[in-house]
Amino acid sequence: MAYTLSQKFAGMKPSATREILKVTSQPGMIAFAGGSPAVAAFPCDEVTKLSNEILTENPVSALVYGVSEGYQPLRDTVKKWLKERENVGTDDDTVIITAGGTQVMDLASRILGSEGDTVICEEPSFVGSLNCFRSHGFKLAGVPIDDDGMNIDALEKVIAENPGAKFIYTIPNFQNPGGTTLSLEKRKRMYELAKANDLVIIEDNPYGNLRVAGEDVPAIKSFDTEGIVIYAGSFSKILAPGIRVAYAVVPQKMAAAFTIAKQVSDVHTGVLNQMIVSRWFDEYDVNAHIDRIRVIYREKLNLMCDCLDKYCPQLSYVRPEGGLFIWAKLPEGVDMLSYVKRLLDFKVAVVPGSSFMTDDTAPCDYIRLNFSTPSEENIVKGVQAMGEVLKEFGE
Repeated sequence: MAYTLSQKFAGMKPSATREILKVTSQPGMIAFAGGSPAVAAFPCDEVTKLSNEILTENPVSALVYGVSEGYQPLRDTVKKWLKERENVGTDDDTVIITAGGTQVMDLASRILGSEGDTVICEEPSFVGSLNCFRSHGFKLAGVPIDDDGMNIDALEKVIAENPGAKFIYTIPNFQNPGGTTLSLEKRKRMYELAKANDLVIIEDNPYGNLRVAGEDVPAIKSFDTEGIVIYAGSFSKILAPGIRVAYAVVPQKMAAAFTIAKQVSDVHTGVLNQMIVSRWFDEYDVNAHIDRIRVIYREKLNLMCDCLDKYCPQLSYVRPEGGLFIWAKLPEGVDMLSYVKRLLDFKVAVVPGSSFMTDDTAPCDYIRLNFSTPSEENIVKGVQAMGEVLKEFGE
């Protein structure tokens, strides 16, 4: 039987990150290419205990269909926690539980745009979200990032060049892949530009709780008085990614549409996993857990940066204040893809920077490094190998 792909999917490519992860499963491979949290940060004993309690006490409650908007005790807990921790959310906002953070982008895309519409995003940006927007037939208008996040002057220009754009997508904290943090001044300017130009902002904040240096910066959503910011968060980075529980804080005027979009996507997020997260908050000190895992990420981040400075001084990068990634620029004259391929011969896997660009065929001199997945020993060995390969390229 012959078949053809839809026009929207005909040009889609598999995620480069996911494809490289297949290579990282090879024995002895040092994986700087992943995006998974450190396994030492997973509260395995707690999850085991909570799962057993739920499935012993009342298993049927976890195995039936759930409400599309999410398990109500968890929704209530998330709303209270976000208000106390980040001043995010008002009485006019609705919390909707999703199956991972990327689903927030999918649901927002379904309700906010039509095929052929333009969305504005940081360049580089998270490949999962970029591919989500592409799958909806959107045009991508990229805005370059500075050391302190999206260049707002460039954003203003892109908005002027794309009248009718539907929304701005931003990862303000420890941006993936750039590692940058959007300054408070820029957050406020972005919000004012969005308000003046009838744009929604999707504020994607999966990494905000992984701050290891510097001071917290208020969320854009915290000063949203017009109901134009959709805030996305996730438990993948502070609990475990396999749980697949995330959330969106949605302005009330969008909540009904979000619910309908959820119903035609997956009906509801898995009830058992939602109940595990809800009970995790009830029985444990989640904020104390976050403080503990920050120690893990601080040590790994500092080790990788110290190794880069020692073994790869030719690379330039912005030292992140948190998150999972470092965005490193290769010296002029080093072909990025050739460098990435040569590293595989040394059993080191990194992600080519082109994967994170709105046009992934354009020249790119960057690679993305993940410091959370590899062991400390492999961080040292892997960065040493990166330095050896740079010497082969004459650097």
